[in-house]
Amino acid sequence: MYSRVKTCTLFGLNGYEVDVETDLSRSLPKVSLVGLPDTAIKESIERVKSAINNSAYDFPNKKITINLAPANLRKDGSQIDLAIAVGILLSDGLIEKSPDDFVFLGELALDGKIYPISGALPMIISMREKGFRKFIVPYDNRREAALVRDVEVYPVKNLKDVVEFLRGNISLERAVGQISNTKVEYDNDFSDIKGQENLKRLLTIAAASKANCLFIGSPGSGKTMAAKRFPTILPQLDFEEAIEVTKIYSVAGLLKENALISTPPFRSPHHTASAVALIGGGTYPRPGEISLAHKGVLFLDELPEFSKNVLEVLRQPMEAKIINIARANGTVTFPSDFQLIVAMNPCPCGYSHSKKHECTCSAYQIQRYLSKISHPLLDRIDLHMEVSEVDYKEISTEKIPLSSEQMRDQVQNARDIQKERFKDKAYSFNSQIPDKDLKKYCKLDEQSKKLMEIAFNKYNMSARTYNKILKISRTIADMDNSAQIKEDHLLESIQYRSIDSKFWGN
Repeated sequence: MYSRVKTCTLFGLNGYEVDVETDLSRSLPKVSLVGLPDTAIKESIERVKSAINNSAYDFPNKKITINLAPANLRKDGSQIDLAIAVGILLSDGLIEKSPDDFVFLGELALDGKIYPISGALPMIISMREKGFRKFIVPYDNRREAALVRDVEVYPVKNLKDVVEFLRGNISLERAVGQISNTKVEYDNDFSDIKGQENLKRLLTIAAASKANCLFIGSPGSGKTMAAKRFPTILPQLDFEEAIEVTKIYSVAGLLKENALISTPPFRSPHHTASAVALIGGGTYPRPGEISLAHKGVLFLDELPEFSKNVLEVLRQPMEAKIINIARANGTVTFPSDFQLIVAMNPCPCGYSHSKKHECTCSAYQIQRYLSKISHPLLDRIDLHMEVSEVDYKEISTEKIPLSSEQMRDQVQNARDIQKERFKDKAYSFNSQIPDKDLKKYCKLDEQSKKLMEIAFNKYNMSARTYNKILKISRTIADMDNSAQIKEDHLLESIQYRSIDSKFWGN
């Protein structure tokens, strides 16, 4: 007897419809699985057999042929287990009515329990776009599955519940999507940092315009401490952004129980991370750190300690906001719209520009250390700042430091201005203004043009640096509630690119 059951497989962030076709015939008992299955799916037969027997059903003592269609699509992942089990029982007559309108997702344990899977959210979204509205999913995937609108999600804990539901003997409770509007409470706050008001100012500008930034300074000056508090001044993600981020974490198998990720992610990989760890990859490509930081922050501490090859792979996704990973069976595209924050010491010992400690590095060691950061990468980082060591007066002051909430209010105000300005555009932030629109949104008066010319020649700026200074000036003007970019705004923006000549000699 022939049966067909629907399931799904993932390639990147996209789900592809798979038909599990099963045919039982009277012959010597044998199970044949065809249709480009990977190793995990080939091994599923033994899991399915034990799960059926341990759920108080009998595995058919017949010749079983299972085809995963379309045959030209490579299938991977254990989420097909449940569909194979249902297909076998349907062909054997234990389930009478064909569940054509259901999509089955789940990995089977030997005792019939259904384990959670990675990528449930993107698979359900993809299948919904193909017209499917009913899904049977593992119980532990219920929260992420229920985030998808206009579908019926039935979470199950074991194979027996699925079979009895399809036979009409029991009913299953539908999962209901719950989106929490609870205000996020952070353990860290910028009020923890005494002094460093200039650094806080730079981070506020970066958050307002979604700009990349670099800190260089001695150990203990507060670079890492400030960077780790950066997410506390970022506004929450809207629903569409949250779904995008949640899909990535679902595929990576990193989704927490709360399901929807509504706060901008913060990723801080160790400097020993490989290029694959950073950009993603593998035989069946999985997202890397730059994609896990999508709509959030990628923080690289001790930047020169990273391999130079690893750092150079950042250049293309920083511009394109996506990363393409080519494999023999196709190209996977992952989003990578992240804010880059990098921190570094000025030399191997860290004290080449310290007022409190003596540097032990030679000129050659310093030059070699700094040369690990290429000029093309530096050019793509909007804001550069030398972070000075905190003195006693700053650290002992009774003055209440600027808090994350106060900084977040400034950020939100500037973002609201940008949202209104770019409401009819494909972009939303000043840092994303294309070159063709710069003259429209970043107009300079004659005095400011002369100032810009002097700075351009003095610091040997590239065209990219020039454009970035204009965009940052626009953001500073927005934070000042000024419709026009003024000379003060431009001066502040220029100072954030003036340290390059001091450290890199350009």
